[in-house]
Amino acid sequence: MGKVAAIVVTYNRKDLLKECLEALLANTGKECDVLVIDNASDDGTKEHIKKMVDNKKVFYFNTGKNIGGAGGFNYGMKKAYDLGYDFMWLMDDDCIVQESSLSELLKAHKRLNGNYGFLSSKVLWKDGSLCQMNKQKKTLSKKMKDFETNFQQIQLATFVSFFLKSETVKKYGLPIKEFFIWGDDLEYSRRISRKEKCYFISTSIVVHKSKNNAGSNIAVAEGDLKRYSYAYRNECVLFRGEGIKGWFLFKIRLLLHKFRILKSEKKDKKERMAIMRNAIKDGKKFRPGIEYVEVLK
Repeated sequence: MGKVAAIVVTYNRKDLLKECLEALLANTGKECDVLVIDNASDDGTKEHIKKMVDNKKVFYFNTGKNIGGAGGFNYGMKKAYDLGYDFMWLMDDDCIVQESSLSELLKAHKRLNGNYGFLSSKVLWKDGSLCQMNKQKKTLSKKMKDFETNFQQIQLATFVSFFLKSETVKKYGLPIKEFFIWGDDLEYSRRISRKEKCYFISTSIVVHKSKNNAGSNIAVAEGDLKRYSYAYRNECVLFRGEGIKGWFLFKIRLLLHKFRILKSEKKDKKERMAIMRNAIKDGKKFRPGIEYVEVLK
């Protein structure tokens, strides 16, 4: 059927990465190699996985600097294409595949006769519940609610068990590396689903070992709030691609987020509002191009 490259982007999470790789090696068989894309980790990542790299199924690439998740997937997909893989299977370093995660995606590929843009797995959290941040969307504003029915058509999905053909990458290009973090997967999946039918595969299941089972929410988030600048700036690109309807939906979304901030018990509400406002201002001028694996004629 063809060779699969599982593309795993990592940065300073060597223990999670090792668990991710152990699951891939145990559950994917001969049809899948693993490309580890390391964003210049300084926690001993390469040494920690050395035995796995030595087994000739895992290939390690260091990007030389932290280019974010978006840059990492861009880099890894270029590598996979240049190395001649037929399929690419994207995931973060805290994604733990199960025994039939890949085989069910390959079955879906066969059943669809290759006629799809991308396939997306059901993503569970550590306790077996649905992972909130990885719920696929039927439309730009409508999340899926039924996670049992197989082959539902979707428009947006995350890079946590995201499967596609290399010829699709050739046609639609690579994730936008300038996004750095957040929104690169949503923009990329929507770029494809505007032209191709894309599907949720309920029988392909993975576990996402994120710290908590909640979506990103600037109203209650702790830690470095400036990271949300990437989210709102990048969403400008996503919603802009939908024309007038997209901008209208984006305005509604921003109003909802502002309301959440105002209703929260946080004392730094002005700072959170300012981050949103400045990010949108930057986003209106943010117009990154699409990079292709082969020069378009």
